[in-house]
Amino acid sequence: MRTPQSLLSRIDGVLKRFDLTFARFELLAPLSFARSGTLPMTKASARLQVHPTSVTNTVDRLERAGLVRRVAHPTDGRATLVEITPEGRVRALGATRKLNSVTFSRPGFSATDFVELNGMLGRFRRDTGDFVDDLSDDQSSDEA
Repeated sequence: MRTPQSLLSRIDGVLKRFDLTFARFELLAPLSFARSGTLPMTKASARLQVHPTSVTNTVDRLERAGLVRRVAHPTDGRATLVEITPEGRVRALGATRKLNSVTFSRPGFSATDFVELNGMLGRFRRDTGDFVDDLSDDQSSDEA
């Protein structure tokens, strides 16, 4: 339990310089990578694996900061998109670069440690139903 807390503390220290929390950055990042710069609110909730209310609260805060805006979905009148603003892109890019240079380039794990840890945690998450592997029928039958 202490390990993720330590890592998040390092990440939060970097994000604070950009006036971001981890939750806000976690939403800005996929928006900044999306070609259109938008995601349906429901898809954001699913991708981040958080309750829709959490996404709504995060969008509220990011919207007040001028980093995102809500827009009507062009083809689904029931859906709302969250769209990153130019300032949101600048902030997300700056935070990502700083995280990569300060936190992720010197994580305290060797490359071998990362491979082993990623494998163990991936199996654990898959076994608990957190996600399902995208294996083709051929691959899954080979493993059986």
